[in-house]
Amino acid sequence: MDPQLSDKKTYCNFFEEEEEEEVIEDHSPSFQHLSKHSPSPFLPQSPESSWSCSPSLTPPHPSLLYCCISSLHRDGDIYSIAVSSDLVLTGSNSRRVYAWQSFDCHAKGYLQASSGEVRTMLSYDNLLFTSHKDHKIRIWNMRTFGGNFRARKVISLPNASHFKNFIRRSINPQYYKLTSKLINPQHKDIISCMAYYHVEGILYTGSYDRTVKTWKLRDKKCIDSFIAHEDHINDMVVNQHSGYLFTCSSDGTVKMWVRVYGECCHVLIKVFSFHTYPIYALSLGMSPSQRSFLYSGSSDGCINFWVQGMSTHYSHGGVLEGHQFAVLCLVSVENLVISGSEDSTIRIWRRERGRVVHDCLAVLEGHRGPVRCLAASLQDINAMSFLVYSASLDQTFKVWRVKLLREIKKSHGHRLSNGDDIVDDGNCSPSPVLSPSWVKKKLKCRSLK
Repeated sequence: MDPQLSDKKTYCNFFEEEEEEEVIEDHSPSFQHLSKHSPSPFLPQSPESSWSCSPSLTPPHPSLLYCCISSLHRDGDIYSIAVSSDLVLTGSNSRRVYAWQSFDCHAKGYLQASSGEVRTMLSYDNLLFTSHKDHKIRIWNMRTFGGNFRARKVISLPNASHFKNFIRRSINPQYYKLTSKLINPQHKDIISCMAYYHVEGILYTGSYDRTVKTWKLRDKKCIDSFIAHEDHINDMVVNQHSGYLFTCSSDGTVKMWVRVYGECCHVLIKVFSFHTYPIYALSLGMSPSQRSFLYSGSSDGCINFWVQGMSTHYSHGGVLEGHQFAVLCLVSVENLVISGSEDSTIRIWRRERGRVVHDCLAVLEGHRGPVRCLAASLQDINAMSFLVYSASLDQTFKVWRVKLLREIKKSHGHRLSNGDDIVDDGNCSPSPVLSPSWVKKKLKCRSLK
């Protein structure tokens, strides 16, 4: 048997079961499904065909269709989204993480922690990782029995034993001096991002306290902690093939890290600093040849990307322009990149296979505030049909169905390659759904820079 497959099956059994936290099923239909028979109170009634081409903000693209199939209005902000098998989970400022059926969006239940403000989540296999206001990470084992959602918390990181060990080593440092360095397992500020290197079972956490902490899940131990940036760490991704960790920060840099072979410590091997704007989002795309493309979204509305060459060499490939304000979230699906912005829109970009040319295929409009987080799941790889999940500061959560058609033609705008060959797409005015006074204020702040 493949050792990696064996590890995957046993990850959920690593941890000693802790106290069970409340899990309550809830099957009430909270979503508003969009169709010509049941219009949403939050969006204009859909036309006879629910599929739409890209709106007038960009030239219609013949190769992609999309529609918003569901919309949920919440009383509070949604901070994070995670997709696990046939479930999509949402985290907010409350202590509950809600689970929904990924396609028809029926409520499946929720899990409840002792602390709220779930800023970031990620899933792997049956594991769900969540971060909370108490600066801890909780790991959940999710199961579905007979169509019913069940979740059990298996461990909190750090827990009481981690603190006892840290205090014991602090009091008696000489005894532990020759074994390993003293590591404080607790973040001092909001945990803003996580990345899971499932090849070796390593969880990375990034925080506003500027540090990255590394957890070896099999040992339930924090094996490394280091100051990675000069300002808040906003996002991170890990390359599952090479183990390289990428972090981005409000200090305007993206950094590339690698764990020293056979050891726990990490070293910095590259700094990407194309400009000085705060960088809020990262995404990693892979080509069929396993060449990686690193995307970063910044406060100026641009998406810079770097292309992997030989080994650790990454060269700047170009800039994707189109958003009016900050890019707050990014996600990659196959050769597509999806971006959510402060201008309330979502853009879908396609990378041409074998090249670094990108096309903007669609602009998804419907939110009335900044798009805070995104997630996506591939439904049919042959038909290239997938779902996009988006949450906004307008306190709505939307599900979009997207189809990429087989016959792909050349687009007439938003093409760029290696930083040049940029076609002017005209002066796009900000989306009218935003508050005019807010837009005016943002544009004024930009003109002062």
